[in-house]
Amino acid sequence: MFRPKVPTMPQPTGLVTPPAVVEPTAVIQHAQATIAPMSAPAPTRPTVQLTPGAVVALVGGGTAVVLVVGAVLVSMLLAVAITGASVAVCALVIRSLITSEAKRR
Repeated sequence: MFRPKVPTMPQPTGLVTPPAVVEPTAVIQHAQATIAPMSAPAPTRPTVQLTPGAVVALVGGGTAVVLVVGAVLVSMLLAVAITGASVAVCALVIRSLITSEAKRR
């Protein structure tokens, strides 16, 4: 009852290929050929040429990215500052309530 039952598979489901036969080959040494000095390959990509319009677009895009990232960071800093101030106010109110309760007794 508690013994696991191993399923039997009558036929394999994957592709079965016989192992490849590797035949040894002979190594033949040839006479060394003189190698001609190779020149530098010609560049296959064209060089980037920046036009004044492209420079203006790049500067404008970079400025926009800096402004957006700055606004996000400033808003996160402001959220942390507001949260800290509200926690401090809550702590003062709770402390005041506890001390006033202790004075009444």
